[in-house]
Amino acid sequence: MDRQPVLEGERLLLRPLRPDDWDALFAAANDPLVWELHPAHDRWKEKVFRAYFEDALARGGALAVIDKITGSVIGSSRMQGYNLAHGGSVEIGWTFLARSHWDGRTNREMKRLMLRHAFKYVGRVDFRVGEHNLRSRAAMTKIGGRLSERDGGVVETASGPARHVIYEITREDFANGPLNL
Repeated sequence: MDRQPVLEGERLLLRPLRPDDWDALFAAANDPLVWELHPAHDRWKEKVFRAYFEDALARGGALAVIDKITGSVIGSSRMQGYNLAHGGSVEIGWTFLARSHWDGRTNREMKRLMLRHAFKYVGRVDFRVGEHNLRSRAAMTKIGGRLSERDGGVVETASGPARHVIYEITREDFANGPLNL
């Protein structure tokens, strides 16, 4: 599975994150309101975001999200934890969008593109979400995510430990869900 494909939709282009995306991506992330409900609520700070950015480059699977109309980098997401066992799975996450694109349509298009790609290779996509990140949890429900009984564990963030939950979408759920237009 290519975890860093180029995916193009009506309004978005997703492409592999590159080191030279730093300035544009940090400009999109440098807003405390983007991170206020996120477990790493101080990720808008340059030092904290730098660690996030470097981790994304090091692990692979990171995608820059580009608004095709303006050509601007407006956020990023990742595909990690690719596993072939039990029909295959991959985790989509570490997603953020600039507030200018919090219209709901942008997240839906981005996730639709990523899920269509992932389901060519796997039977299930997981999303690890901060337990108290109500904005992301609501977004998961809107795109057809189902809260799993699997434990998301506690993740160490720059802001301290944060408990996570796992949402999932299966290939069948996607085929019958709100994103498969």
